[in-house]
Amino acid sequence: MAAKDERGRAGEDRACAYLAAQGFRVVSRNWRTTSGELDIVAVRGRSLVVVEVKTRRTTDYGDPLAAVDRRKLAQVWRLALGWVREHPEESRGRTVRVDVIGITGEDPATADLAHLEDVR
Repeated sequence: MAAKDERGRAGEDRACAYLAAQGFRVVSRNWRTTSGELDIVAVRGRSLVVVEVKTRRTTDYGDPLAAVDRRKLAQVWRLALGWVREHPEESRGRTVRVDVIGITGEDPATADLAHLEDVR
């Protein structure tokens, strides 16, 4: 696995641990279609939360949260709707939102973590 892929996986692991500590239950990771991939799908209460995770070593190329632009956000929403269609048992009666978690630092396990909720 390439170093970039390993860093991304470590960032997603960190994000899942953070979400669990915040009371979320992760129901899916790395859900793929021909159109793309959802990093994390989690539930808390009546919310189904699709989480895009961006992990970077530094902010030399910008804040990882800023990497989720309108185009990327639109793609995440399209994928989220596909996930809902394929998982009606987890989705029924829940509101859907997209969150973004940015992780910045050398070691994703101890790096700075920022969580933006309900990104539109």
